[in-house]
Amino acid sequence: MSAVLDHHDHAHDGHDDHGHAMTGWRRWVYATNHKDIGTLYLLFAFTMLMVGGVLALMIRLELFQPGLQFFHPEFFNQLTTMHGLIMVFGAIMPAFVGFANWMIPLQIGASDMAFARMNNFSFWLMIPAALMLVTSFFMPGGAPAAGWTLYAPLTLQMGPTMDSGIFAMHILGASSIMGSINIIVTILNMRAPGMTLMKMPMFAWTWLITAYLLIAVMPVLAGAITMTLTDRHFGTSFFNPAAGGDPVMYQHIFWFFGHPEVYIMILPAFGIISQVVPAFARKKLFGYASMVYATSSIAILSFIVWAHHMFTTGMPVTGQLFFMYATMLIAVPTAVKIFNWIATMWRGSMTFETPMLFAVGFIFVFTMGGFTGLILAMAPIDIQLQDTYYVVAHFHYVLVAGSLFAMFSGVYYWLPKWTGVMYNETRGKIHFWVSLIAFNVTFFPMHFLGLAGMPRRYADYPMQFADFNAVASVGAFFFGFAQVYFFLFVVLPAMRGKGEKATQKPWEGAEGLEWEVPSPAPFHTFENPPKLNADATRVIG
Repeated sequence: MSAVLDHHDHAHDGHDDHGHAMTGWRRWVYATNHKDIGTLYLLFAFTMLMVGGVLALMIRLELFQPGLQFFHPEFFNQLTTMHGLIMVFGAIMPAFVGFANWMIPLQIGASDMAFARMNNFSFWLMIPAALMLVTSFFMPGGAPAAGWTLYAPLTLQMGPTMDSGIFAMHILGASSIMGSINIIVTILNMRAPGMTLMKMPMFAWTWLITAYLLIAVMPVLAGAITMTLTDRHFGTSFFNPAAGGDPVMYQHIFWFFGHPEVYIMILPAFGIISQVVPAFARKKLFGYASMVYATSSIAILSFIVWAHHMFTTGMPVTGQLFFMYATMLIAVPTAVKIFNWIATMWRGSMTFETPMLFAVGFIFVFTMGGFTGLILAMAPIDIQLQDTYYVVAHFHYVLVAGSLFAMFSGVYYWLPKWTGVMYNETRGKIHFWVSLIAFNVTFFPMHFLGLAGMPRRYADYPMQFADFNAVASVGAFFFGFAQVYFFLFVVLPAMRGKGEKATQKPWEGAEGLEWEVPSPAPFHTFENPPKLNADATRVIG
């Protein structure tokens, strides 16, 4: 109580306890500042990217040659399951929340996120959840091995780590929901006067829509895994056919979450690309309003396509047709976005610094991933390709070359604003080219493996798949080393302040309020709402 009174005593002299940044470990543990929490999220996500990456390299090590080389098939299944869970819930989603924390208040002229303490809590929830996931390898029976989709009936037969996995997913889901509420309230209530919704930067728009998606579908996942938990321990039989349950019902519930989830992982990426492309084309984004409507359409359509993951479950032909056409329909708003980016670049005075390289790389490779998705939308083709490496190739093209490349683009674009120093351009370009080439060397052959019938999640394979697997494994190691290089030689020097000082606006064509504050961005920005010009991109007065 005395602390509260103290706080009120000091409030009138204009610099209460928020005025001075805490130092040392307290600054990070008790962080309520959106920039610090954004940094924590990004570092956590990168750590998990490395952990998930090590698991991926262990998978590729086993698949380098036919025959069982290093790991038992049971352990191989643990690797594939945990690689998926850690990358999706530990790397990609938290990284985008980190971007949201850092950039949204800066972009909309807000002083901070709406709920600063909840922001802190939603970050720190992730640490125990991540530890529970990662340490499950060392618990009795090993990590969950039911695939990242956690399908019944396998989940009903797993050892005790299945329960810790379910608990971890619950905690991560709670963290996501809190983060989403925070983002929605911040965007709807804390924009600077004069910044209408249709003048907001595209990154803020994509996150507003993503946050609504998260609030809609995270409870569905929670329901599915809670039913799994009660099946395991409390005598229910939702998914146990021996007692009248239905394992296919699990798939329906899971994919009703799972399909919007893939858009949760790509919409913020679209937002970042929509910031970077206009900056380096030195032009306004082509078709801003159509971008907003396309993003909203993708989000709405994402709820009616879930069963395209289930064409082989004995669905009636009518159902197959509905989900096939609905899935193909999603290609339309996505194509609108790609068209708009290309139209933005068209006849612009483009330069190719690293953020733009990653953005153009994203557009190219993401479009390839989109086309393979369109192919998998066709029920008769999908029935052939279901659960083969073609599917693995498809979703890595949209998640690695999609989400991850967009994140790299965003990091290079905003790093000068975050750290106050310019990264080394040569090293950035090395990181880009090695990543792009190694990525394609890793995942392009998987299309052929899938077309030839190689099933995924198998620890061994016959001789005819050997060559492409060897190529993919070599590419994967190069890709992994490129990300270590990125951290050691691009991010660390910038965090230490080594490099030439960044100006307030290092990119000539960049627009938006984040470029109206000094580099590095001060601990507190926009304490009083800024007065904006007519198109809400500059501060006046």
